[in-house]
Amino acid sequence: MDFNKSEEHLAIEASIEKFARNEMAPLARELDEKSEFPMELWRKMGQLGYCGLLLEEKYGGSNLGAVGSVLAMQAAGRGGADQGTCLSWASHMVIASLNIQTWGTEEQKEKYLPKMASGEWIGAMALTEPGSGSDASSLTTRATLKGDKYILNGTKMFITNGPICEVAVVIARTDPEKKGASGCTAFIVDRSMPGWYAGQKLDKMGMRASPTSELVFENCEVPVENVLGPVGMGMKGVAFSGVNWERTILAAPFLGGIEYNLEQCIKYAKEREQFGRPIASFQAIQHKLAEMAACIEAAKLLVYRQAWMIDHNLPCIKETSLSKFFLAKLVGFIADEAVQIHGGYGLMKEYPVERFFRDWKLASIGGGTSEVNKNIAAQLLLK
Repeated sequence: MDFNKSEEHLAIEASIEKFARNEMAPLARELDEKSEFPMELWRKMGQLGYCGLLLEEKYGGSNLGAVGSVLAMQAAGRGGADQGTCLSWASHMVIASLNIQTWGTEEQKEKYLPKMASGEWIGAMALTEPGSGSDASSLTTRATLKGDKYILNGTKMFITNGPICEVAVVIARTDPEKKGASGCTAFIVDRSMPGWYAGQKLDKMGMRASPTSELVFENCEVPVENVLGPVGMGMKGVAFSGVNWERTILAAPFLGGIEYNLEQCIKYAKEREQFGRPIASFQAIQHKLAEMAACIEAAKLLVYRQAWMIDHNLPCIKETSLSKFFLAKLVGFIADEAVQIHGGYGLMKEYPVERFFRDWKLASIGGGTSEVNKNIAAQLLLK
């Protein structure tokens, strides 16, 4: 692996970190308290080309690849961007836009991707249901072919960007005779199609700037030309093919976030005085900072490696499964230590470490729980 960053990577890193410090970080506390998505900020991000980092240039994207996009999203977290906005951003790019680019027809790509790259349209993916989370293949949303349209009926749950998306990649069962992952098909559903709407916005513990809701489909009419990928391959093809990308790109803002947390802890430790001297002079605090820094360096190597493997078309399901649950542990440890270093002030909302402590929990749940990823890794180890 080559750890030298290209000029393009350095430029996008610097651009996004500067934008995050100047435009995103100042809004973070307010967005969290109001549980509000920053639509005006999103439009600026679209104008700067940040919404299409993974997309090909002919569709308005930057074609940065996995490594470049990890560095870009990490820079946002390092600059103090709230994790909720980053979650919506990453979800839009990976499980919505990238799936359409990977599996879509040229007509579908030309129709949807330029608007998604520019941020004009926000994307989502609708897989999870009220009764199917880790067991995603037990979904019950149905798509029945009638003439030149599929009629979708069912409810999706915990959909990132659900209340604000203009387009969604929806997985539904097209063959009720088949069980599990078989017989499921992916569809591109947009706002021009009648019969779907966002349910009540969900009130979350963390990631509060990222809007989450149900998506309800009631006789939703989807033209056959909006089938994404082969019929019957919505789960085994579209949904499963993107897990390495999802686990990698969605990890990047956390990676930047723990760097930002360490920065905040160092600053606080130098300023906070107890027993007549800065707490940074106490060995107990120094050890905490050193352990946090070591965890950050380990996390970087894990995420950079799997991003490099994706860019070189190398199989990496074991690597992404291992890093997914291990990174969640590292992030949780750093979030906890950051609050501990701040003491009572770490519980106060005026300090970013309080918000990050609530946000980090998604790292062990979203994109596959830690338990599921341990199962996957163990099965591959025992082959």
